[in-house]
Amino acid sequence: MRILLVDDEVELTDPLNLALAREGYSVDVAHDGAEGSQLAAQGNYELLILDWMLPHQSGLEICQELRSHGDTTPVLFLTAKDTIDDRVKGLDAGADDYLIKPFELRELLARVRALLRRPPLQETPVPTPRLRVQDFELDLENQLAYRQGRTIELSEKESQLLAYLMTHPNQLLTHGQIHHHLWAEGQPSSNALAAQIRLLRRKIEASGEPPLIHTVYGKGYRFGSSEGGDH
Repeated sequence: MRILLVDDEVELTDPLNLALAREGYSVDVAHDGAEGSQLAAQGNYELLILDWMLPHQSGLEICQELRSHGDTTPVLFLTAKDTIDDRVKGLDAGADDYLIKPFELRELLARVRALLRRPPLQETPVPTPRLRVQDFELDLENQLAYRQGRTIELSEKESQLLAYLMTHPNQLLTHGQIHHHLWAEGQPSSNALAAQIRLLRRKIEASGEPPLIHTVYGKGYRFGSSEGGDH
């Protein structure tokens, strides 16, 4: 596991670096806030150990900057500031733990182990929006479509094709455009698209329902109202 240690006291960072290395951690060391901030932003670390007071940029500012960009890497502050107000300020800045100087090495190692055991914060997934054209709705994430109270199960390729058509409602999409979107990695057989459209129509256009996929002969397909196209 990679740890970034940022402290301007060489007499502290050298023994800490050795102790952490003995525990099996890979440690990068910075001695000022500017360098520490750059490494923290660029490196993939499992833990940041930051001194509060640093040249050029404080550990508090580094932590605030990271949190403002959505970085949830655990942060352990090392500091001589020991008042309640200071601790609250550090925690409010986004720190996960706080160790007051001077400290026992075994306590620091215990804090490091505890922070690294914490499961990473999971970002809240952004729900994939459903696409809707007229009375037809597509749930792309779950490969399901809905029409007239029916639930229609789709293959992955069918879902991709429908999503492409539905994001360009009532527009002519050429055979070449659709081929490139669905089979960018290689050209399928010449009748693959026509076969895919035929199967899809059977699923989404039940008897008595207005057609949704319209053929523009010699050119491509249009999804939506039948105005301006042939079926």
